[in-house]
Amino acid sequence: MRVLAGDVGGTKVLLQVAEIEGDALRVVAETRVESAAYDGLASIIVTCLDAARMESAIDAACFGVAGPVVSDGGKQSAKVTNLPWVIEREALAQLLGTPQVRLINDFQAQGYGIEGLTGVDVVTLQAGREQPRAPRAVLGAGTGLGQGVLIWQGDHYEAIATEGGHVDFAPTDALQRELLSYLAAKFGRVSYERILSGPGIVNLYTFLCDRAGCTVGMTSAVDPAAAITQAALAGTDPIALQTLQLFVRIYGAQAGNVALSVLAHGGVYIGGGIAPKILPALTNGEFMRTFCDKGRMGVLLQTMPVRVITDPQVGLLGAMLVARRLARAA
Repeated sequence: MRVLAGDVGGTKVLLQVAEIEGDALRVVAETRVESAAYDGLASIIVTCLDAARMESAIDAACFGVAGPVVSDGGKQSAKVTNLPWVIEREALAQLLGTPQVRLINDFQAQGYGIEGLTGVDVVTLQAGREQPRAPRAVLGAGTGLGQGVLIWQGDHYEAIATEGGHVDFAPTDALQRELLSYLAAKFGRVSYERILSGPGIVNLYTFLCDRAGCTVGMTSAVDPAAAITQAALAGTDPIALQTLQLFVRIYGAQAGNVALSVLAHGGVYIGGGIAPKILPALTNGEFMRTFCDKGRMGVLLQTMPVRVITDPQVGLLGAMLVARRLARAA
């Protein structure tokens, strides 16, 4: 059987065709394009299949989409954030000649991809004691803050998307209470995503600069969040270093909140684009200190595995695993 998987974002689209051989997936074709160069996903799929010189039909397909997926009865559609694209499952099923097509949110795709990771794809922050088939939690800071839950169903984990990144920010010390007041004056309500994201890093840096009475230096960079974190890791800017330290403390605290909320004895996975780029700041102990700093629940949190996902294609892998299940179920 052959399956098609896609990682569909506002900047790029990555498609892979794979053959199923027992439990193995063998990639036979791959297409990576800039999203803005196309008018929709269908034309990219045609390009991919033409390049693959397909000799047999696609049996199933799954696409992780950077945007909300709406289900209405048996129909599915998705609006890609930052693109004027609306993707409809039925149209793709007709194009591919199979009803076995599914659209999922890109963070759900990351959750499904966890099953396919190996030891080289993760960095362990806390070994813990993993309980087989127990709930898992996944969260990841990037453009925003994604959060999800993984629940064992039959023979695999099902990924449940949430909007947990938008829950109210809860400060844990005097500095964070100042931060809350500062951001509330700018935004009104303050969620964790206002802090634990690329724009959130800029918010933290601006707060600390204003607090110190110094000039805001790096917010005019092409990618200010990247410039701030790079300066922090290089030790060339003390405010940038304070920014990263504060980011990590709040990140660890929220990861602990999520772990407690679902009793994630199957593991807590830190995904998203930021974590792999700041590994030295995540592995120095401060992230895990605030993760476990939950009073009487601290001992419980010390038993949960915590891992950082370093594979940049985990979302594509997740879509591929879903496509494989669809093909087998057909």
